[in-house]
Amino acid sequence: MILQALTLTLRLAVTVSFILLIVGVPLAYWLAYSRKRWKFFVEALVSLPIVLPPTVLGFYVLVAIGPLSPVGRWYQAIAGHPLAFTFEGLVVGSVLYSLPFAVQPMATSFASIDHKLLDASALLGASRWRTFRRIVLPLGLPGVLTGFVLSFAHTLGEFGVVLMIGGNIPGATRTISILIFDQVEALDYAAANCTALLLLALCFAILAALYGLRKRAAWDVWGWK
Repeated sequence: MILQALTLTLRLAVTVSFILLIVGVPLAYWLAYSRKRWKFFVEALVSLPIVLPPTVLGFYVLVAIGPLSPVGRWYQAIAGHPLAFTFEGLVVGSVLYSLPFAVQPMATSFASIDHKLLDASALLGASRWRTFRRIVLPLGLPGVLTGFVLSFAHTLGEFGVVLMIGGNIPGATRTISILIFDQVEALDYAAANCTALLLLALCFAILAALYGLRKRAAWDVWGWK
């Protein structure tokens, strides 16, 4: 039971983190350098999951992907089953819930890059894509790794959103945090303690390894010693 829930949680965290890496980098770049007057509106939307209760976010995502919604009907017509209370539904909710934890560190890292480097690249005739690929992304790599780490760790510990969207289906939507909740509800504190310690050790090991990679990336980019 523990292995099943842990495997599902890791699968969810990896999937969400890589989706946010693909979505978050261009979004963070736009937030860092865009001069649109309405940029604050996008920033507010991205940051909303930080202050919004998980149950509220989970409820509205459930309504948005439910079988009565256009998205839910479209998905069911293609996949042959509803999107809500499935692993795919958990991915949708988790991506939205962890979005600010991925985007904000990336945007901060991109915005901190010396604009003289970007101006010099433009004067030399480099395209925006080449400037991004050769200057912005390498110098902003520590922030990108931080966003990846935070989104991964945040997904590991999700409870309210995954419970609202996925319920508690063993092997399909029961993550490790929901399993701990079930064990506490059943007054099986010994099992809950073992599961919680396993998650604690796993989270610490993963975060230590990923932050070590982030530090090494900073050494490679800035020449730190």
